[in-house]
Amino acid sequence: MKVNIDLNEQYGETSVTIHARKWTKELEELVRKLDHQAPKRMIGVEGDKSILLSPGDVDYIFAENRKVYASVNKKAIELTMKLYEAEEVLEGHGFSRLSKSALGNLNQITHFELAFNGNLCVYFRSGSKEYVSRKYVHELKRKLVLGVDARDR
Repeated sequence: MKVNIDLNEQYGETSVTIHARKWTKELEELVRKLDHQAPKRMIGVEGDKSILLSPGDVDYIFAENRKVYASVNKKAIELTMKLYEAEEVLEGHGFSRLSKSALGNLNQITHFELAFNGNLCVYFRSGSKEYVSRKYVHELKRKLVLGVDARDR
């Protein structure tokens, strides 16, 4: 892909034009990233307090007993959204699906180990760990190899 940027004070607002031979998945992802305005924070609930959470501080998001929690420094904080809603919100912040019930922050992963059953166990900077089911291993490895885009943070 070739990128051209034309900076000039005569332009009133920023516009993006894409020239392509055909519509591809890569183009679809690019357009989605350009259109997506990622929220800067999420709201968690702890007792009677509402807590503002920065996506960068969250190790992983998980669902348990029909509730969704964010793991921050080995502490589970309940979120006021469904897991699929959290996945949409965190899409631009370097999160990836780990299993049907968990999303992980790729920026917080330090290392991973292969478990006997074929699953991966990922370890986060805080010392927390979460398992990646086989279905999501390939996509996770692809994202880790490509790296997390700095604009996604």
